[in-house]
Amino acid sequence: MATTEQHTREERPHDGSIGSLVSAVTSDVQALFRQEIELAKAEMRQEAASAGKAAGMFGGAGFAGYMVAVFLSLTAWAALDNVMDAAWAALIVTLVWAVIGAALYLMARSRMRRVSPKPDQTLASMKENARWARHRSS
Repeated sequence: MATTEQHTREERPHDGSIGSLVSAVTSDVQALFRQEIELAKAEMRQEAASAGKAAGMFGGAGFAGYMVAVFLSLTAWAALDNVMDAAWAALIVTLVWAVIGAALYLMARSRMRRVSPKPDQTLASMKENARWARHRSS
C-alpha cells in the first residue's frame, strides 16, 4: 500500500499541497547544494594543481640555480683570479649569482600570486542562486 501511495505522489509532484511543495523545494535545494559542492571541489583541485606546478618550478629553479652557480662560479672565479686578487674575484661571482637568484625568485613569486585559493565560480554561482531565491519568494 505504501508503494502505491509513493508511486502516486511521484507521479503528481505538483498536487498543490504545501507539504509536497516544501518537499520539492527541499529536494531542489539539496540537489543544488550538492552541485555547488562538486563545483567547489573541481575548482579547488584545479587551483591545487596550479599551485603544485608553481611549487615544482620553485624547486627546479632552486636546484638548477644551485648546480649552475657552483660550477659556473668556480669557472668564473678561476678566470677572474688570473686578472685580480682571488677574494675580489669571488665577491664579483657571488654578486652575479645573487642577482640571478633574485630574478628567479621574483618570477616564481609572480606565478604563485596568480593562484587563487577560493572557488570564484562557485561563489558567483551561489550568489546568483541566492538572488534567484529572493526574487522567487517575492
